[in-house]
Amino acid sequence: MVFYDRFNLFPSNISIEGPNEDLPNDVKLDYEEARTIVNLSPRGAAALLRLGIQKLCAHLGQPGKNINSDIKALVAKGLPPKVQEALDSVRVIGNDSVHPGTIDLNDNRDIANQLFRLVNFIAQKMITEPKEIEDIYNSLPAEKLKGISERDGSK
Repeated sequence: MVFYDRFNLFPSNISIEGPNEDLPNDVKLDYEEARTIVNLSPRGAAALLRLGIQKLCAHLGQPGKNINSDIKALVAKGLPPKVQEALDSVRVIGNDSVHPGTIDLNDNRDIANQLFRLVNFIAQKMITEPKEIEDIYNSLPAEKLKGISERDGSK
């Protein structure tokens, strides 16, 4: 990947895995921008990933205004505990990177790197896996789907 600034052309040395393909485009853009700056600014990357999580919460049907409230609402709807832990990890670490807090990301690329994995984990569990299951289920024969619907009383 090559990036341009006003005067220079330079290659980027990005070792972070790319974003989950099923992430919404606006979250992918934040993720990619975070990848480009993580070596120079782990705090900036963490803040961008937190913003991406806020947008992802909106994609998952929440207002996207307050991540903590969005996570609480998702938990009430049956959010898997490990996904909740991942969301809260990104929320707390990303928030502390832009506000005074207890986590100092000034020189801690390892924590920032973990946030990328968490964002992809959340996307895998909340978007990719349900989509894959839906695709498989919808490929069942129509008469079998009808039988399942009748069995469950949801004609």
